[in-house]
Amino acid sequence: MLEFEGRTAIVTGAGRGMGRTHALLLASRGARVVINDLGGAMDGTGADAGPAQAVVDEIRAAGGTAVADTSSVATTEGAEAIVATAVEAFGGVDIVINNAGILTPHTFPDTGAEDLDRNLSVHLGGSFNVTRAAWPHLVKSPAARVVLTTSCALFGSPFLVAYGAAKGGLIGLGRNLAGAGAEHGIKVNLIAPYAKTRMADPDIDVNEGARTEVVADEGPTVFDRLLPENISAVVAFLAHESCELTGEVLSCGGGRVARIFFAETQGYGKADVTPEDIAANIGQICDERDYYVPEDITVYTTFFMERVPEPASV
Repeated sequence: MLEFEGRTAIVTGAGRGMGRTHALLLASRGARVVINDLGGAMDGTGADAGPAQAVVDEIRAAGGTAVADTSSVATTEGAEAIVATAVEAFGGVDIVINNAGILTPHTFPDTGAEDLDRNLSVHLGGSFNVTRAAWPHLVKSPAARVVLTTSCALFGSPFLVAYGAAKGGLIGLGRNLAGAGAEHGIKVNLIAPYAKTRMADPDIDVNEGARTEVVADEGPTVFDRLLPENISAVVAFLAHESCELTGEVLSCGGGRVARIFFAETQGYGKADVTPEDIAANIGQICDERDYYVPEDITVYTTFFMERVPEPASV
């Protein structure tokens, strides 16, 4: 059984939905948990201390250990306050679960810079801020783990341009943090969850694409099986010191778990390549056979350089 006795975890956005079930599971297995939640509306507006404290009360009632924090992840000061809460209450930080997020309905090109800024500041900026503030403490931990929350929106949707851009940015953040953490033993991974939460409500316009898959005339639907607790099982695995994965993205929902990975085809090369060469060889360029999955930029650079074509002999 994977236990977390003696470990301190920060879970952002833990007042509701998946964040709440992440915190409950970690606490039930011995972790001391900082329940961070601004308590705002789904679009990030407003604040309410109630949700964070309610989860703390729930954990304590079950015999666990937790404290509440209502700071915003979207600012450096808020992130530092979250980490300070963990250090003051429990002496350090071993685990950071970046779960806080917002959802702002928008369609492109009506999507404005404000929509993009709001999504970036919470999803991408928030994960950066909290992880950065916790990093010196993670370096000291013998079991440091970071989990970031991306989304299947990275595959593309006309209704999620700003949200999907922020979630896609988390892939780059996670991969690079994994590289930065390697020398310190800090493992960094991501989840791309699909769970029955207020953000995934099929009645929301941004989820129109999934509506036919989750709505039935009567009886339970697939959506009803997408329990947040199933996501928390994956998070707990990635947060445990026995997990050796790093830089990976796990898709999860309804009890199904899969790996999302980024690969490059073998491609086509010609030193004096022309647009016509690209057009004539686009099939080879896009051919997925024998694709390559890079570990990091160092090994990828070797792969790439070995395939740069030699100039034609004179």
